[in-house]
Amino acid sequence: MNHSPDFNQLASRLGLTFREPKLLRQALTHRSFLNEHREADWEHNERLEFLGDAVLELVMTDYLFRRYPEKSEGDLTSYRAALVNTQTIAEVASELGVNEYLLLSRGEAKDTGRARAVILANTFESLIGAVYLDQGLEIARQFIEKHLASRTATLLAERRWQDAKSFFQERAQALAEVTPTYEVMDEVGPDHDKMFTVGLYLGAALVATGTGHSKQEAEQQAARNGLTARGWL
Repeated sequence: MNHSPDFNQLASRLGLTFREPKLLRQALTHRSFLNEHREADWEHNERLEFLGDAVLELVMTDYLFRRYPEKSEGDLTSYRAALVNTQTIAEVASELGVNEYLLLSRGEAKDTGRARAVILANTFESLIGAVYLDQGLEIARQFIEKHLASRTATLLAERRWQDAKSFFQERAQALAEVTPTYEVMDEVGPDHDKMFTVGLYLGAALVATGTGHSKQEAEQQAARNGLTARGWL
């Protein structure tokens, strides 16, 4: 992991100019990095993450409230949960190239899968906190809407806000008169970072497969893929 990344390069990629560049560096600093680099004279990102989490929730709540005036509280809550969950935020952070600029310990730098997704999601929230402190709420709002709220339409179209297993079962029983079943097809990796592959079946027919770091995650992915495969979205 690069310990002297060009944070200005990342700021440019994010479309931001920081008045206090040290806030960006702090947002990218994991606690583990400071444990290995006692000479570092700045803080890790956990306080910024705490702040960014609150700003993110406010901005997304406001966005969804205004964007979908016809939707119930329950629907809006489900949409928001799907947009601000670890998986979605980690995807955004990864696409923005945040991975290349993380300041991590040597041990944490080796993490992959779910562990790295959690770090990326937390770092994205820290970035929001840094933007809020440096630029104010309006710029933070623009940043969140550009990079995260813009995914709302796709998320709704793919029904990622809804429990995919429940929805697939509902569709299967109504349209195929069969209750779906799931079967683990493969299991690889060490105990702390396993990857499961699960098959989704209607009767004896394999409809779709899904992968994930838990059986539940793999089943949800298989259900989403099954909805697409059957044209039930």
